[in-house]
Amino acid sequence: MTEPVGVLVVDDHAVVRTGLRQLLEISGGYVLTEAASGTEALRLMTACPPRLVVLDLNLPDGGGLDLIPRLLEMDATVRILIFTMHEDPAYVARAIECGAHGFVTKGDAPETIIEAVAIVAGGEFYLSRAVAQTVALMQARRRTDPLGPLSRREREVLMQFGQGKTLAEIAAALGISYKTAANACTSVKAKLGLANNAELMRMAVEYGASAG
Repeated sequence: MTEPVGVLVVDDHAVVRTGLRQLLEISGGYVLTEAASGTEALRLMTACPPRLVVLDLNLPDGGGLDLIPRLLEMDATVRILIFTMHEDPAYVARAIECGAHGFVTKGDAPETIIEAVAIVAGGEFYLSRAVAQTVALMQARRRTDPLGPLSRREREVLMQFGQGKTLAEIAAALGISYKTAANACTSVKAKLGLANNAELMRMAVEYGASAG
């Protein structure tokens, strides 16, 4: 008899956890535990080590992206499937960069979610069709316009950054808060696949004209 696959569902909405439990119980072969926060998830990683973690990105005690490396530090073999409302390719890129093995959205069909759980738990990588199409579109836009994925605000912040301004100076120049300026820089790096501020500066200088 095949041993059931341990699955830890991490989501702060009880209705989502219940829905996933019902879906996976119908398909069979899984034993589920549930966590409503990152803190609870880390505790259960020790108490009931899972084979797969199904992880939401919005948690009450911190972002799911920050939780991914912590889960992998506890168990490098655990598989992580992101299950979220976010479809922005920037989230997909960041999740994969952090170590996730798959990405589906809460708008995907139930059979897609069941398929994703089976494939990721089995050791392979999975992107739902909708997510894959969004990522492919982003890559196509990037080939024609490297700054294509950016919003107008993000382009404005990038231009200011390329002029050598600090975040405080950028915030003052654009009439936005320091936090908004910082979040925009983080978003630009995620969308353009930039690892650090040095790469951000190089991109800003190289494409300064188009950023405006």
